[in-house]
Amino acid sequence: MSRFFFLLICLMSLSAAVVAQKAPAYEDVSEMPGGVLGQRIEALINTINSDNPKLIKQFILEQTSAEFRDAFPMEEHIMVFRDLFRQTGGLTFHSIRRYTPARNDQTVVIAQNYYYKGWDGLILKLDARDKISSLEFAPARVPTNLDKTDESLSTKDNIYEVESLMERLCTKDVFSGAVLIGTADEIYYQYACGEASKGFHVPNTVQTKFNLGSMNKMFTSVAILQLVDKGLIAYDDKLSKYLDETWLPRSISDKITIHHLLTHTSGLGSYFNETFWKSSREMFRKLDDYKPLVQGEKLAFEPGEKYQYSNTGMLLLGVVIEKAMNTDYFEYIQESVYNPARMLNTDCYDLDQVVENLAEGYIPSASSPSGWENNTFKHVIKGGPAGGGYSTVQDLYYFAKVLLAGKWLNPKTQEKMWTDHSGAGYGYGFSVEATDYGTVVGHSGGFPGLNSNLDILLNNGYIIVVMSNYDQGAMRLSQRLRQMFQADDTGKSGKEGSADKSDGAVGGDNPGKGGNTTKTGSTSKGGKSGEKQ
Repeated sequence: MSRFFFLLICLMSLSAAVVAQKAPAYEDVSEMPGGVLGQRIEALINTINSDNPKLIKQFILEQTSAEFRDAFPMEEHIMVFRDLFRQTGGLTFHSIRRYTPARNDQTVVIAQNYYYKGWDGLILKLDARDKISSLEFAPARVPTNLDKTDESLSTKDNIYEVESLMERLCTKDVFSGAVLIGTADEIYYQYACGEASKGFHVPNTVQTKFNLGSMNKMFTSVAILQLVDKGLIAYDDKLSKYLDETWLPRSISDKITIHHLLTHTSGLGSYFNETFWKSSREMFRKLDDYKPLVQGEKLAFEPGEKYQYSNTGMLLLGVVIEKAMNTDYFEYIQESVYNPARMLNTDCYDLDQVVENLAEGYIPSASSPSGWENNTFKHVIKGGPAGGGYSTVQDLYYFAKVLLAGKWLNPKTQEKMWTDHSGAGYGYGFSVEATDYGTVVGHSGGFPGLNSNLDILLNNGYIIVVMSNYDQGAMRLSQRLRQMFQADDTGKSGKEGSADKSDGAVGGDNPGKGGNTTKTGSTSKGGKSGEKQ
């Protein structure tokens, strides 16, 4: 795997877990620092906005440390800068973010992006020679020093704003995918644009199946919790009760509980390791096929000590389901989750079989004549408990509706599912984020060439689904839509979960002719629009 793809995976992991990070209190000061630091920040933003390979190279050579410069080939530095511009349309300095407790070793710059009118963070460090030695890009929370004037936007006005936003993103080819906004009672807006296949110029529609990335973790967790409600599995069950030593030694599996796996506190890591990258994708279809990727894995810490996002942990929950129910994981999820929710276009498909309405994933590529390459040979050949399945915006909407109706789990279990157990913004297979307006639950997923997100706003019942077959294509759009709808009181069909959990953090081809759109019920019912994420 090239270092560029390793960087992309790191960026996608950030987007997949961005709300699952403990965030300190902060304030924003809209004053550019003086001296060398201010010069570096101005040069950085100007370089990003230039979208010019020569100027980017000059910036890397003159204003960054040798260690930073040599970490990746120059063409990969250039690609990351240009891709940020492609996704945002450019950045405008807004503020320096100050945290409590202070972050003395780094500067966090908050900039407003052009396309979304949302917020991005530029996190940088200077070395002893005042050269940039570390640089990260990530979506950011809303600044504290904005004008808080309430525009009292109605649902209808918000939908009009969404229409304008989507037209802008699709015309500029920033977004390729589908969007759905609604409540349990009705769908207010659906839209699709871009191409599911660039090679054959097949347009995306609201029925297109997009890769879920890590969002399969929600389905696995719901299935586990259903078994807890039935008394067939317990939170404190040891992993060794279900797995033999062909997976992990008992010295490890005896320490890990079902609770640890659900909350990413097991100390396990990710099966996307060197063995995976050097292996044929055809080798990994059934859960037992993943044993070679898990064997030999060590604990990063003692289970329960802290949070660490773990694909291996969620994979093993799928194995727990198979052992507890003596059945195939994929068949069980179909019968216990997909079918009851009428999710008729959701599954972990064998990608060497013919699957209708399936979107290919696309990665910007400077070396490709088209400017893109697909992700066909980079992802798994079949998804599983931790991710890699496919769904549609409508199926994820149906999934959220069943959750809000409380039809799958007893109330105490559902409350546990949407409780931040570790202080890291993660419950049982769901991200859990507290905002000024209430709790937002859901999950995101990403990998090179794909990015999707589900937000369920428990304070007002809004369901927001964004699925994209572009790198980080859903991240900023999901954030912006949440900001627009979280203060709208139209829905009121959500069930408020545990309050005052962790906040979000600063670390996410041709669109066709007009896209594919459906708009229903976009009449004003009152409500307000807020900006706090």
